[in-house]
Order: sequence, then C-alpha cells, then structure tokens
Amino acid sequence: MLAPNHKTNNLSNAWKILALTNLAVFAASLDATVLFVAFPSIQKTFSGVSAAQLSWVLNAYTVLYAALLVPAGRLADGIGRRKVFLSGVATFTVASVLCGIAPSAELLIAARGLQAVGGAMLTPASLALILTAFPQNKRATAVTTWGAVGGLAAAIGPSLGGVIVQTCGWRWAFFLNLPIGLIAIIFGSRLLFESRDLNAKHAPDVIGVLLSIAGVGLAALGIVQSDEWGWNDKRTIITIVVGIALLILFLRRSAQVKSPALDLKLFRDPNYRFANLATLVFGMAFNAMFFGLILFLTKVWGYSTLAAGLAITPGPLMVAFVTPFAGRIADAKGHRVLIVPGGIIFAMGGLLLYTQAQVTPSFFAIWLPSAILIGIGVGLLLSILSSAAVHCIPSNQFAVGSAINQAIRQIGSVLGIAIVIALLGRPSPTELLHAFDRIFAFLIAAGLLTSLIGMNIKTHSTQA
Repeated sequence: MLAPNHKTNNLSNAWKILALTNLAVFAASLDATVLFVAFPSIQKTFSGVSAAQLSWVLNAYTVLYAALLVPAGRLADGIGRRKVFLSGVATFTVASVLCGIAPSAELLIAARGLQAVGGAMLTPASLALILTAFPQNKRATAVTTWGAVGGLAAAIGPSLGGVIVQTCGWRWAFFLNLPIGLIAIIFGSRLLFESRDLNAKHAPDVIGVLLSIAGVGLAALGIVQSDEWGWNDKRTIITIVVGIALLILFLRRSAQVKSPALDLKLFRDPNYRFANLATLVFGMAFNAMFFGLILFLTKVWGYSTLAAGLAITPGPLMVAFVTPFAGRIADAKGHRVLIVPGGIIFAMGGLLLYTQAQVTPSFFAIWLPSAILIGIGVGLLLSILSSAAVHCIPSNQFAVGSAINQAIRQIGSVLGIAIVIALLGRPSPTELLHAFDRIFAFLIAAGLLTSLIGMNIKTHSTQA
C-alpha cells in the first residue's frame, strides 16, 4: 500500500517526473563510461600511483554500486522514495565535486566510493517514483524511456568523454554533474511527491542487509580483480566463493525473518524470474559488446580513442530511435514480442562482425550495418527487460523490486567485462583478430540465449 496522493493520477505531472528522474539517471550513467576515456589522463595526473591502485577509480564505484542497490531499494520503499532519491542526488553531486577537486588518488577513489552510494540510492528510487506516477497501461513506455536514457548515456560516454578530456581536462567529467544535480534537487523538491510502503511496520533485517552488501561486494570484487590477480589465483577464488556463500546465507535468512531485506516472494512470479535471468545474460552481452568493440576498433583497426567513441555512436542513435516505439508496443502487446526478436537482431550484428570483420578497416561495408543491427537489438532489449521485470511487482515493493533487477544487470556488466578480458587473453599480433572472433561469438550466443529466455516472459493478457 502506498501513501495516497492525488498527483499520481496526473499524467502530465508523471511525464515531468520522468524527465526529472531521467536527468539524474543520465548523469550517473554517463560517468561510468566517460571514465574509460578519462582514465589515461588521470594516470598522467597521478603518475606516481601504480595502475593497479588507480584502477580503483573505476572499481570502487562498480563494487559499491552493485552491493548497495538492493539495500537502497529496500530503504526507499520503507522511508520514502522521494526522500531517498533527493538524498541520493545530493550525495552523488557532492561526491562528483570532490572527485573533480581531489588532490590525490586516495581522495579520488574515496570520492568515487561516495558517488557509488549516491548512485545506488537514486537509481531504484527514481524508477519507483516513475512506477508510482504512471498508470499500469503506460508504465512500459515510461520504464523503457528511463532505461534507454541510462543506456544511451553509457553508450555516448566515450565520444563525449573524449571531447571533454581533450578540451577541458578529466576533472570536468565530474564538474559537469554539478549543474545537473542542482537542477534535479531544486525542481525535484517542488515536483516530486512522497510514496512508500505503509505496511512496512518493521525496519529491514540489519544482518540480512549486511550479508547482501558483503556478498555482492565480494563477488563483484573477485570478478573485477580477476584480470590483475588471475582467475586461478587463490585471492580471486576465495573472494568469489566467500561472496557466493554470503549470498546463500542472505537468501536463507531472507526466507526466515519477519522483515527481510529481500522479500523472496517476488520470485514466485515467473515473469520476474525470467526477466531477471534474461537481464543477467544480456547485461553480460551489453558490456562485453561495448567494451569489446572499443578494444577492437583501437587494437585491430588502429582507431584513436576519440575516433572509436565516434564510431560507436550509430548504435546509441538506433537505441534512441527504437526505444519510444518499443515502449508503446510493450504497453499494447507485452514484452515478449520485443525481447525475442531483439536478441536475434543483436546476435545478427555479432554474426556480421564474426564472419566479415578483417584487419583492414571497413566502416561503411561492415562496421556501420553491424552497429545498426546491434543498436536495434539493444533498443529492443535493454530497457524492455527492466520494464518486464517490474511489470507485475507489488506497488509496495517498487524500489526494491527494481533494485534487484538493476543489481543483477550490474553483476552481468561486471561479468561481461571479465569475459572479454578472459576471451581476449594476451594474443600475438597475428592472433589478435582470432581472439576478437571469440568475443563476437560470445555476443551471438548471448543474444540468442536472451531470446530463448524471453520466450518464457508473458506480461500481457493477449500473449499466447
């Protein structure tokens, strides 16, 4: 049950809420990939710091964000989505400024950790605010737009990051979040209305919250460190195994306590189960595609980082073009009619690269059609899977239900990068193309598997 508010029935107000929350999500998503481009410049600034230590500028955010999503979602449902969203935006904005002025690598890494706290707070709360504002028959359109904004921001990060770093320096990649954050806080304080779970009489299980944070955090830590430590290193194995063991304890405890950090009843809905499974698979595929294609353009075709970022752009443009239509179709026909062909089209883009890409660059004949196919596939999958996952969750669990989906996607993203590193290995120049063929083959397999899982998602009464 939600705290009542007449504004929830105001569709015009709902679109304003969508625009406002999307602004904050855009900033949080943009930072993730802008830093891939900014990282070499950061290394030059802190030249006395080892690459392994400085990699935590990226990893600190990834690990903490994944670990805190579900507890933050549970908190938003319990104390109020508006309150947690605005607090998250404020935290993220302050942390961004601290990142920009950081005089040392240690303070930069700490500020990135604080950014992760803010990002984990605002993400599930923003989606819960959207779900509360829109009627059921408009939610697929709203959620797909929300998801597309995050995906588009992440995808344009390399090209935008290249421009920012070359013209203003890497610190401005963080300073740009200040005006966005201030706008979101000022207008959010006036526009957003509060909603929460009025049935939440007890605080969430503290031990369960700690187990979930530690479990997801350790599992993510082991994966992101696998490139440096090696998959066979005892540190990698112990960290991942302990993380998984803590997650198992977390699930067992959630099934036993009165006010669990995660209500396992959510997974009784087959649509929720299959949508999250497909999210995990496609989360791996999306980041493997994004990371792998940037590496292919720079290592095989010899593109500069900026040129590679620009070459990626046709894909995100297709995502932006396809997503509005996809959301309306999902509202009318359900999600399966998009997810199944989306995975196949994504796989076709990978197949074109697998069969046609050579050492000699061929932008118009090979790269552009592949990028268009992959972009269409992403547009039919990325935000549609998020929409399918939250389609039938109870209104009192909007935030935690969406947080679980986003956490699963984040874990998939971390796995995707690890898979690229593992498949690529350390090939000689003559073996480089063959190594990338393995990555293209993974994209094909992941796209087809996403379609196969998507066949089990039935979110509309007109579906067979």
